[in-house]
Amino acid sequence: MVTRFIPRLSAAIRHVPGRTYSTTTNPRPRRLVIGVTGATGSIFAIRMLQILKSLDVETHLIMSKWAVTTMKYETSMSEDAVRGLASHNYTFKDMSAPPSSGSFLHDGMIIVPCSMKTLAAVRVGYCDDLVSRAADVCLKERRRLMVVPRETPLSEIHLENMLYLCKAGATVFPPVPAFYTRPESIKELVDQSVGRMLDSFGIHTDGFTRWSGFER
Repeated sequence: MVTRFIPRLSAAIRHVPGRTYSTTTNPRPRRLVIGVTGATGSIFAIRMLQILKSLDVETHLIMSKWAVTTMKYETSMSEDAVRGLASHNYTFKDMSAPPSSGSFLHDGMIIVPCSMKTLAAVRVGYCDDLVSRAADVCLKERRRLMVVPRETPLSEIHLENMLYLCKAGATVFPPVPAFYTRPESIKELVDQSVGRMLDSFGIHTDGFTRWSGFER
């Protein structure tokens, strides 16, 4: 009975009156969702947006209220200037925005910097804002999710939340600077960290020194 019903159902789905179907998919640009929260380190988000824009990667930016406040305190860039680096912008509480749905296709999400509040929200699936919801979507859809926690020292709760997300498939990337490159500026330190973050998404840049063995 069931086996006879399935072909009929499939045929009915294929031939809905008034609807056209296509067997081909239009190619879309490479696309990343960038979440920015209130932890210190907004310079990492700004530099990432600058690099992705130069590489013609489509970016969908979500900034929390405290991300904007921290950014104004830590940098000389205005909110409008930062938002202007992204291809698309959304408000923090806009739960109807495209990244809130699994049907919105993208190549992954980076929360940079990631506050301990956002880390905890993502860990327990408490999606009361667009950043935590978009991250939750990444986990359920098995897409790449990276969190860049900026906190020290770390409590047992912080570490447990990071471990849980790591087991759930997320990448935990504390922005720990590398000194083997002998950096001469903060920009060089930031470029190295941002470059390594993008490596995890298959986006490779040559804007920082990579390890190639001891120089002789």
